[in-house]
Amino acid sequence: MTPRPEPWPGVPPGLTSELPPHLTAPRTAQRTAQERQPDGEAVRDLLDEAVDAVDAPDVVFALSRDGHRTVRCGGTGPPPAVPRDQLRYETGSASKTFTGLLLARLTQSGTLSAGEPAATCLDPARRVGRDPVTLAHLITHTSGLPALPADFYLRALPTWRTDPYAAYPDERVVDAFLRHRQHRRPGTRWHYSNFGVAVLGHALAAATATPWDDLLGTQVLRPLGLTGTALRPGGPDTDATGHRKDGTTAVPPLTVGGFQSAGAVRATPPDLLTFLEAHLNPSDRRPTDPDPSASPAASDKSLADALRAVRRPVLRRGWGHRHVHTVAWFQHPTGHGPMYFHCGATLGQQAFLGFRPDTGTALAAVCTRRFRARDTFVATAYALLAGM
Repeated sequence: MTPRPEPWPGVPPGLTSELPPHLTAPRTAQRTAQERQPDGEAVRDLLDEAVDAVDAPDVVFALSRDGHRTVRCGGTGPPPAVPRDQLRYETGSASKTFTGLLLARLTQSGTLSAGEPAATCLDPARRVGRDPVTLAHLITHTSGLPALPADFYLRALPTWRTDPYAAYPDERVVDAFLRHRQHRRPGTRWHYSNFGVAVLGHALAAATATPWDDLLGTQVLRPLGLTGTALRPGGPDTDATGHRKDGTTAVPPLTVGGFQSAGAVRATPPDLLTFLEAHLNPSDRRPTDPDPSASPAASDKSLADALRAVRRPVLRRGWGHRHVHTVAWFQHPTGHGPMYFHCGATLGQQAFLGFRPDTGTALAAVCTRRFRARDTFVATAYALLAGM
């Protein structure tokens, strides 16, 4: 039997597959100045200030600290019929954190290796070259693929302002990847690619012979109890309505065509907090899948291992290697420990997901206005989490 490739080939010197001590030590040892953290009333005030700083029809900031949640809502538009914090919001590229966790779980459980060539997963009979694009390359944006396929823009042009991804279905994403000619050796350059993570989703579905929705549902959403999360648009009773840059013109729900794994997740703020809290406390996870044929112990262990794995640095880039990336998370330093975050934007909504193990804090922020120049949303959410 041919041995499987290493999960994360080409990890730069100085990085380790193990979590560093500051991520495994008890939190009380990491931050002794616990009294510096704001109390409940101060947290509410901070969140209210953050909500007020964002100019959008609907704004929700949801924060969890040591498991205690505070959710504050507001916005420039009239309150919707369903409370803002109970609606599902489009997370856009923040969906990649769900895909990264899925890949980590499949790797941790031994189902596959992140070092597998993506082309082989999609077409087992296909011969790959000396330096194939692997699953790890796709999730870490080091595949050498462009942000979008070359023919995407022409096909999307007729619906560019309303539904650009709908005209690019699953089979076209796969075909574009298999026909793509590499100009750089994979693993040598970081370039953010929706195309690459979309290909990853199709490769995982093909390798497991499971449709994407079912795969993410059984491996991530259901085990974490994310009942307020979906991969398809719902209706006004479940989904928030996005708006154009003017903040008043509504836009239709986003459909992502063949780019599900790169941007399909829409979720309620409480579900997003649950997702983030799982990353803060992987060992606290309990199996919630009601399938009696599943092995709860094994299932829960692979998920806990995956939640730890996605916090490990796997590459550095930029001047002086200052930019650190884990599996699907951006990692920035703070005064006490690392902060993990990912942003997302669609045609009418924005999302920010982040967590800090050193302070036991998680933040999910969403708003219903398309990103524009000098937009305050991401900066406000980032500063709030960094200051906690």
